[in-house]
Amino acid sequence: MTNQCSLSDKNCVPCQGGVPPLTAEEVGKLCPQVPQWKVHENHHIIRSFKFNDFVSALEFVNQVGNVAELEGHHPNIHLTWGQVDINIWTHKIDGLSESDFILAAKIDQLKS
Repeated sequence: MTNQCSLSDKNCVPCQGGVPPLTAEEVGKLCPQVPQWKVHENHHIIRSFKFNDFVSALEFVNQVGNVAELEGHHPNIHLTWGQVDINIWTHKIDGLSESDFILAAKIDQLKS
């Protein structure tokens, strides 16, 4: 039996482009590890996080920013009062890579 590493234990790998985005089948295999994220058109993953106030949401955005900087993989973040929407995809390949799911798993750990 092999010991499979969870996504949150991995690190994002910088994409140099020139590789194809994940197929729908490959995306489907990664989705169960980040079940609260929704795949949109097999191009990006999105999730909304709710908070009781603006300050808590802003603190979360700063935490996400720190993780993104450490991983060298940066999501699109939309902050409003009591809510943070995060949209992740690999820009260089204009689609999804395993790094997108790794980042999502690490973000999930911030809000657990």
